[in-house]
Amino acid sequence: MKTIINTYYWNNYRCSYTYNTNEILTDERVALVLLHPIGVGLSGVFWHRFIHAWFNRGLPYPIYNPDLLGCGLSDMPPLAYYPEDWAAQLKDFIENNVKKPVVLVVQGALFPVAIKLLQNSPNWIKGVVLSGPPAWRTMTEASNPLQQKLVWNLFFNSLAGKAFYQYARRREFLKSFSTRQLFAKAEDVDNEWLDFLEKGAMNINSRYAVFSFLAGFWRENYGEAITSISQPTLVVFGEQASSIGREGKIESPDERLENYLQHLSNGQGVKISGRNVLPYESTEEFVTVVENFVKSLS
Repeated sequence: MKTIINTYYWNNYRCSYTYNTNEILTDERVALVLLHPIGVGLSGVFWHRFIHAWFNRGLPYPIYNPDLLGCGLSDMPPLAYYPEDWAAQLKDFIENNVKKPVVLVVQGALFPVAIKLLQNSPNWIKGVVLSGPPAWRTMTEASNPLQQKLVWNLFFNSLAGKAFYQYARRREFLKSFSTRQLFAKAEDVDNEWLDFLEKGAMNINSRYAVFSFLAGFWRENYGEAITSISQPTLVVFGEQASSIGREGKIESPDERLENYLQHLSNGQGVKISGRNVLPYESTEEFVTVVENFVKSLS
């Protein structure tokens, strides 16, 4: 596997990505663009197991793995980030760096970013893979914009918010949260996972992306937008999938999958072992279903 770390500029911000390939000549192959989750210490590093497993199989499809603004090696301006912002970054990235239609592979609650990208650049997206998207009820219930801004201004964008982030990036908290909310098996919350979260959260400015997510700036009613997606879409849920919040007590994994398939005009779905971070905890199974999907688009 060949990995190249590159940078580009968007809106005068320095952004980072890796280009990964098994071959020198891959112009004729559809490329994957990975959308990492937002959370304490998270960035494109989240996908490293998936990328290695993908190329260990000798697959010829190249992978672009960008760090979203506010994460990883990209700049971290002290801003409130909205899905529209990250979608605009990705639109620019695909048009000027990838330069051909791609398959989006989207982790968790980054689905709203993919939706905004699909709305603005449908011709650049050949297919979509959704790994553990939020419960349908979460995706179709808008939150109050005024309440979002109040929470942001009074807590997250304050000294109290900074102190909370310093607490949340402690290894003990990261391990507890990952065990309770993300992984199916506690033993899978390993040192590798915790090490890269700790490293990713070292820059205190990484809190702005995380707090933008926690403030709910991504929450709106996406029901109509999801129904309008025409691209082939694969929805993958873990057999022990759960939600971070009360919605998880309402929908079983089967119900969550069925809700999506009822509203996606060109959707298909599958369950694999694992819970909420399938590319990391159930890597080989996840690679298999993505491989089959990508091959079906060729």
